[in-house]
Amino acid sequence: MQLNTHLNINTSLCGKVTRLESNYAEVLLHTTQQMAADTQGLVHGGFIFGAADYAAMSAVNDPYVVLGASTSKFIAPVKAGDAVLCKAVIVSEKGKKKVVEVQAFVDEKLVFEGSFTTFVLDRHVLG
Repeated sequence: MQLNTHLNINTSLCGKVTRLESNYAEVLLHTTQQMAADTQGLVHGGFIFGAADYAAMSAVNDPYVVLGASTSKFIAPVKAGDAVLCKAVIVSEKGKKKVVEVQAFVDEKLVFEGSFTTFVLDRHVLG
């Protein structure tokens, strides 16, 4: 299956799609010291959220998908150098609205979970 969305994303910041199926995607983010929020190497949550968001968008896999809302829970810390695997699955669809559940893992340990409400528009949101 071919990726059809977010084609210009910086994969060093948001992760790389490693698995793509209908209504499902996995994104792998290799965290770096530049993502650390402190001297102990705690990765800023925004990078984890970004990878999860990218996984959700990839699961929908439409060029005109946008994020409408999200809820998220950070369950365990991520340290610079950790590889974070985000698994996204579409759990409901109604018209243009699709809800995607995402779980993120480090070495099979759950570190994040979120629900992303997306909308597939008829044209690009900026044009």
